[in-house]
Amino acid sequence: MSDPLAATPHEEDWQWRIDDLARRSETPVDTIRYYQREHLLPAGERRGRVNFYGAIHLERLQLIKDWQDRRFSLAAIKALLTEERSGLMEGIFGGAGERTYDLDELIAESGISIELEQRIREVGFFREPSDFGRDSYDGEDLEVLRTLSALYDLGVPQVAIVEIVRLYAKGIEATQQSVVDLFATGGDLDWNPKDLDAFQSLAAEKSNEILPLARQLVDYTHHRTIQRLTLGAITLGTDS
Repeated sequence: MSDPLAATPHEEDWQWRIDDLARRSETPVDTIRYYQREHLLPAGERRGRVNFYGAIHLERLQLIKDWQDRRFSLAAIKALLTEERSGLMEGIFGGAGERTYDLDELIAESGISIELEQRIREVGFFREPSDFGRDSYDGEDLEVLRTLSALYDLGVPQVAIVEIVRLYAKGIEATQQSVVDLFATGGDLDWNPKDLDAFQSLAAEKSNEILPLARQLVDYTHHRTIQRLTLGAITLGTDS
């Protein structure tokens, strides 16, 4: 993989001093220097005693600001913000909506009971935003709590709801870890290095298109499995 902080072939276009970059990006000079120390931003080109910057630095600052506005921590941005992974980051974490929530707001707007929220957290289904690189909850969290609240309102016992989400959390964690390993290391397949690198580059570049399609595969498998197992249970009950 290429070094996302390496020099580019366009350094001749780097004509801005750090004050110019700060003004264009609306980012304080001290913040720019901090990002450089933390390897979030490429180094400038040194000419004499002055560093010069260009469009690549402005784009990176705008991208960092965009993800901070979505409530991602700098640690998460630093881990994922590379040339190869920026598209993957957008594909996986983007599109959740702009509004954010704290826990009290989620509970109030979803209608879920505090007790049920605590139980689904204890079984590993509902997690802290920091587990996803964020510092607040988002619209997807609100929708899933509304879904659980609706199940309870339909008369599904709380103990059953908690067991359902526990089973999902346990099973999906193992399955998705295997899928992540496939993209990260090639999984159990016998790749040659060239093909694996091409596959990983494609996954990063096309993640916005791949992820919705992969989600359809998950939904299809889930629905068909429920149908098959339900039919089997009905047949077994009829035969007994």
